Amino acid sequence: MTTQTPTIEAVGLTKSYGDQPVLHDLHLTVPPGTVYALLGPNGAGKTTTVRILTTLVSADGGEARVAGADVRTEADAVRRSIGVTGQFSAIDELLTGRENLRLMADLLHLSRPDARARVDELLERFGLTDAADRRAATYSGGMKRRLDLAMTLVGRPQVIFLDEPTTGLDPRSRRDLWQVVRELLADGVTIFLTTQYLEEADQLADTVGLLDGGRLVATGTPAELKARTGGQTLDDVFLALTGHPATADEDTADKETAR
Repeated sequence: MTTQTPTIEAVGLTKSYGDQPVLHDLHLTVPPGTVYALLGPNGAGKTTTVRILTTLVSADGGEARVAGADVRTEADAVRRSIGVTGQFSAIDELLTGRENLRLMADLLHLSRPDARARVDELLERFGLTDAADRRAATYSGGMKRRLDLAMTLVGRPQVIFLDEPTTGLDPRSRRDLWQVVRELLADGVTIFLTTQYLEEADQLADTVGLLDGGRLVATGTPAELKARTGGQTLDDVFLALTGHPATADEDTADKETAR
């Protein structure tokens, strides 16, 4: 039997900010072409985990590999393989949707013909063709989110990190983004998701990791975690395993984001 090499693998990750521990001996494995949802209360270490895996900060201890490359010693290779969409949009609202995508193509050194073709393809895929030449400042929240994700895809990443991607979106826009995620999976992309919307994790995740106080307290499919706790929803699982109610009614970035 052939064993697939994990697309993301972390072994014993630790991280502190000053004298405040944030991650304790974190282990996780994400097979290719799947969605791994990392859940947890505010300040649990979710955003720090994403920042380590995307080479934005260094762990104090442990090892991690993304798309076969070590995040510490092969950071450039990791960055070439990933796309990152956070809860705060990276688009330039003074530019049009098309100009935002062209700028990303220029940063990735795509040739002019390739850039033009890729931009047109992404505008059509994300339903932005009619608005392509309007300034992004005029876009709705859902349109901005779609443009932000389209920019992430210009370089055809193998792995996409979605850190609270639907924060602040209305239910329809959130579900539109879920459909985009499903299409990416069909293309073989691996997705690492953090979210405060547990229905989102229930709908999308192949595997859920539950982080509390910097420790991974449970891992499994949504169905396995519900069976383990006797819960009917992931909200029930969250409360049973962390002692905290799940909340998603406001911007809820991890506390360490502001450090």
